[in-house]
This record gives sequence, C-alpha cells and structure tokens, in this order.
Amino acid sequence: MRDAYQVAKVRAAEAALIALVPDGTLMQRAAAGLASVCASLLRASPGGVYGSRVVVLAGTGDNGGDALYAAALLARRGAAVIAIQAGPRMHAGGAARLAAAGGRFAGVVPVRGPDDTRPDVSGRYDPGHDARHAIGHADLIIDGMLGIGGKGGLRDPYATLAQLAVNSTATTVAVDLPSGIDADTGAVDGPAVRADVTVTFGVVKPGLLIDPGARHAGVVELVDIGLRPHLLEAPDVSAPQRGDISALVPRPGPESDKYRRGVLGLLAGSSRFTGAALLAAGAAVHGGAGMVRLVTAPAAAAAVRHVWPEVVITELGTDGGDRSGEERDLPGTGGQPWSPGDVGRVQAWVAGPGMGVTQDAAQRLAAVLGTGLPVLVDADGLSLLAKRRDLLPRPAPTLLTPHAGELGRLLGAEPDDVEERRLEHARRAATMFGACVLLKGSTTVIAPPDGTDPVLVNTTGTSWLATAGTGDVLSGLAGALLAQGLLPPQAAATAAYLHGLAARLAAADASGVTHGRAGAAPIGASDVLRALPMAFRAV
Repeated sequence: MRDAYQVAKVRAAEAALIALVPDGTLMQRAAAGLASVCASLLRASPGGVYGSRVVVLAGTGDNGGDALYAAALLARRGAAVIAIQAGPRMHAGGAARLAAAGGRFAGVVPVRGPDDTRPDVSGRYDPGHDARHAIGHADLIIDGMLGIGGKGGLRDPYATLAQLAVNSTATTVAVDLPSGIDADTGAVDGPAVRADVTVTFGVVKPGLLIDPGARHAGVVELVDIGLRPHLLEAPDVSAPQRGDISALVPRPGPESDKYRRGVLGLLAGSSRFTGAALLAAGAAVHGGAGMVRLVTAPAAAAAVRHVWPEVVITELGTDGGDRSGEERDLPGTGGQPWSPGDVGRVQAWVAGPGMGVTQDAAQRLAAVLGTGLPVLVDADGLSLLAKRRDLLPRPAPTLLTPHAGELGRLLGAEPDDVEERRLEHARRAATMFGACVLLKGSTTVIAPPDGTDPVLVNTTGTSWLATAGTGDVLSGLAGALLAQGLLPPQAAATAAYLHGLAARLAAADASGVTHGRAGAAPIGASDVLRALPMAFRAV
C-alpha cells in the first residue's frame, strides 16, 4: 500500500523528528535525495551531469532551501547552475552553499502593481530577459518555489515562471510538490508547474496521487528522511499495490461450489441498451462469481444467451413483470410488480447498467435497495437515485460508481467542479448517502462511507478506458467481488485495479507489444472484458 498523509500530519511528524536531530538535518537529507534523482536524470541525457545547464526556481521557504542545497551538490559535480529568485528573498543557507559551489543567481523584474499578479490577466507581466533566457536554455529545471503549505493558484512572478517551465524542453523536477498544487486534495486553482518528476520527502502527499494534481506531478520519487516512525495517525489516502490486490482476490477452495463462490443478481440492459447487459454479465463471469442471475429485457436476454450461456436469465415483460418461462410460479408473472425474490438466491446485486430510467426501472431499483443485501448502483441507477435520494442511506452495504457527471447530479454540483476536487466530492457523497463511492475518472477515488478509513486511489487506470461500455465492465466485475464477500471498499479497489490493468494489457496487445512492438492502440470495452483473465493472472 502506498500511503499518503495530509499536511497537518506531515508537519507534526517533522516537528517530532526535528526535536531529535541536529539543526538542518532534515533539509540535508532531502537535498541529498533530490540531488541524487536530478543527477540520475542528467546521466540519462546525452550530456550527463558535467556541463549540464540547471535552473533553480527558488522560493523563499524551506522548499527553496532544499532546491538550493541540491543544486550546490550538482554544481560541485560540474553542472552550470543558475538560481532564479522568485520571491523577495532566498533561503540564506542554501544560497550561500550554492554560491560557494560556483552557482550563479538571477532575479526577476519586480511586479508593478496588483494587475501584474492576477492569474486571470495574461500578458501583463514579464520576468525579464535573464529569467526567460535561463529557463529557455536549461537542461533541467528544479521547481522550488512553493511547498506543501502553498494554497490557491500561483500569482506572479511564480505563475509566469511556472508557465515558462511548462513551455521549456527541459526536464522539470518538482521539490516535494509541484508549485500550485494543493498537497491535501490535488486541486489546481490556476497556473501550476507541470513536472516530469516529483521528488517528495518523508511520505507521499494526497495531491500527488489524485488528479488534477497527479497529472502535474509526473513520476513520484519518495526520499526517506526518517518521518515514518513519527506518523502516529492513519494515512488519509492509500493507493493499493499489486500485493495488496493479490491478497484480496477471492480464490475457490476445495469445498467451493457455485453458491459458496457467490451468486450475483444483475439488473441491467434494456431493449435499447443490450450491450450493457452483455458487458456487465461477462465481467461478472470473469470476475469469479459462482453464478450470475441477470434480470433484463428480452432483446438483451437474447444477446447474453448467445455469448454467455452460463448466465441464468429472468426476462422482463413489457409490463415490468417476469416472463422467464421457468417451470415454477414466480411473483413477477401475470402483471405483478417484479421482486428481487423472483430470481432466486443471490448474495449481492448490481443495478443500473443500461436498465433505463422509466418508472418500472425506478420500482426495480427501489426493490433491490430494499433488500438486506450488498448493492452496487451504476449508470441509469445513479440517474434514478438523483431523483429518489430518499432511497439512501440504507442499512446494508452500498457501492456507488459514478463518473463526474453522475456524481454532480447526485450532489447538485457542476461536473467540472467534481473533476477539479475529486477527493472532496467523493467524501461528501459517501457521507451524504452512507455508501462507499467509487468516483471514476483519470484517477479513480474510492471513499468509504464512514469517513474514518483512508480514501483509496487506483493508479492502474489509463486514458484508453475513456470509451463506451467500460463502466459496465467495471460494474459487473465489482459486483462479482461483492457477491464473493468483499466489503464495498475492498471490492471497489480490487475491481478498479484489475479493470485498469486489463485495459493496459488490452491496449498493449492491440498495438503489438506482445510481438515486440512498443506503444498502445485504441481499445473497446469488449477488449477490456477479454483481458480480465490476464489481469487476474498478473496479480
């Protein structure tokens, strides 16, 4: 598990450690680790460390001090270092060390007035020729402007320096956190540094794992400075790794049968959206469920029977009742309202993919949520929930799997706001609905309902998943894991990890990586579905 801690906990651990070690020890440890990463990046470039052009964007605090001390170590190895003073002053000790190592310094043109510092007014400020020339010709840029205490969007001169770094061809290394990123949430309110590599100290910060901050962080390198023994509270965010997922994946034992392995009830598909039922059912089969019981419209039922003959199907009539044709009396026949008990024994339900948003669909969703079984709600089910918020919270375990638009409708928020503050909105929804919330997107965020456990973040996702039907695959997979006994946060994390991994494997296979050609190729939801067995084998 890769654990991340919010700023208050990091500060408390730093204070406890500082009281035990000589003054300046933590900064020297951080600088040594930062210099090591920078040197390795320069060694991988054609010119190496000696003679390379390194620019430091130095702020006023300890973050700038870390950068300056690290730059001094690079200068002693032959790098030509220029430190640009972004703020009104530099860290005195770091600047003196860099000067002694032969580093040079450049300032920026002071801002003239309030408009010069406004991030919403472009083209008002020019930091000067020295800064522009140094950044434009650099091989490596070290962002030491703001650290984990920074809040809000960057203002000039920081904003312009950050943009110059973005436009540069140099490799950009952020110190602890890219300037302009909220360390606790990953929110980006205006201009921010986009790093190729972020060297973070002590522990990972949540903003490095959650978009949009994660997109600005690049590759995250963790430098141990001795903080971990002094972190006395639980992490705020955790990113499960391969070993964590492997430990959660259910495996059948010698005494297993189809019922002990878990039976999933799947309320999915309609005459219009036959594919949703096909994809969700297939994912549930590949997800390890001992049996999948599908409730769907006749057209979807026919499609599923053709591809997944092992799925047990209950067909819905035009009146919403059951017309499965099974040789037994079912409460859903003869025009009676459909009931979850009509389909037989299940251990969990998935409701929503392609089921429609009609009054009958709303009745079926309410009936499923009225059971005492774990329920996953997705897609159309979430649209219905937005109109029937009285259906939640419920006593039994519940997992909601919205994308930003669906969560926005549930919360009455704009989708763009949800995207920009993913952690905040996922936590809010989990508390409001008493449910585990898996917020799909560039980084999947899983917020438990109680607000006490760490929020989980999945890191295997890929932009190739942004295609129709992949959400249906995720629903069926997560539902199968719920039916096998995993709690909603565990099922959500395991499903998201395997889902993302399957997409990566499918994209790589489609591009010919398995035949020796690098890259990735476009994929569809069916490709992800077919790659699920490979993903399971990989963990």
